[in-house]
Amino acid sequence: MKIIAFLFAFIPSLVLAQQLPTPPALAAKSWLLIETGSGQTLASQAADERLEPASLTKLMTAYLTFAALKQGAIKINQAVPVSEKAWRTGGSKMFIRVGTEVSVEDLIKGMIVQSGNDACVALAEAIAGSEDNFAQMMNREAQRLGMKSSSFKNSTGLPDPELYTTARDLATLTTALIRDFPEDYAKYYSIKEFRYNNITQHNRNRLLWVDPTVDGVKTGHTEAAGYCLVSSAQRGPRRLLSVVLGAASDNVRTQESLKLLNYGFQFYDAVQLYAKDQTVSSLKVWKGSAATVKAGFKSDFILSVPKGFGPKVQAELVSQQPLIAPVAAGQTVGTMKVSVDGKAYGEYPVVALEGVGQAGIIGRTIDAIRLMFN
Repeated sequence: MKIIAFLFAFIPSLVLAQQLPTPPALAAKSWLLIETGSGQTLASQAADERLEPASLTKLMTAYLTFAALKQGAIKINQAVPVSEKAWRTGGSKMFIRVGTEVSVEDLIKGMIVQSGNDACVALAEAIAGSEDNFAQMMNREAQRLGMKSSSFKNSTGLPDPELYTTARDLATLTTALIRDFPEDYAKYYSIKEFRYNNITQHNRNRLLWVDPTVDGVKTGHTEAAGYCLVSSAQRGPRRLLSVVLGAASDNVRTQESLKLLNYGFQFYDAVQLYAKDQTVSSLKVWKGSAATVKAGFKSDFILSVPKGFGPKVQAELVSQQPLIAPVAAGQTVGTMKVSVDGKAYGEYPVVALEGVGQAGIIGRTIDAIRLMFN
């Protein structure tokens, strides 16, 4: 079953492939640039290579912390006792002291702004009872988010043979963090400095000072990982996300990340096909308590296309049929196939905007008979 969902005017032009801008080559081991509104890749190199994430691990620690706050498992003003393990944790610190108590909010700032390993362990213990339990939560959440090539062993990013991820998985995680916790992201990730225990530390993300459109996200560094940076910038309605792993220095990771972001904004136009929660179509549901389900996108669906090709975008929704109840809100129920200038450009999942339960026995029986002849 095919449903035409959106159509821009088609204008004959040169073959799209001949118009695609050449992505920059970066001085790093791996990199990735995505349009967060659609998830599409604009530039990449070794994006699926497993590498040590260093303090980029803290993106997952932050995701689980924000989730725990949303679920009420912890409170923002809750006083967290500092254990000896948290106090003794090596690497970067916010300098909490054993035997004292620190608020969850201060620990969040210490984790994000100061990249404090001690703050991460304290948060992990407050949420899961121990850092080992928290690491199990990290791996379960990675699987749920679709991070197919990641393994977590701690909340900090301190080196471990079983701690690894990829640029693509980090982009998946960071996109989810911004999408699922937009207020927390806006509140904490653009903070330039934080003072705790009479010690002021600056955010290591130098792009916060270089480009006013950059509002995050996180740096990382170990000898094995090199210098890493996940950065995001919003210019107008568009948000781009870059991941740069394995640069030679702090300055290199900063300049290469900016180069990647500028490439995406300068050589691509943004086309918003649908707004968040806008109904793209109502799809037929079999054996359900309702006959149809509203389908669309959980975030603004913004597509990046080469400059000048905005009016040449076509999109077609292909529904998954038969779609049999129960259908959960957020479940993939179709695919949006996008072409530009008549050339295939990408495919993007369309989800149910609401849940549909099962029909009663009579309704299920009637639909079962209808399906036999459909």
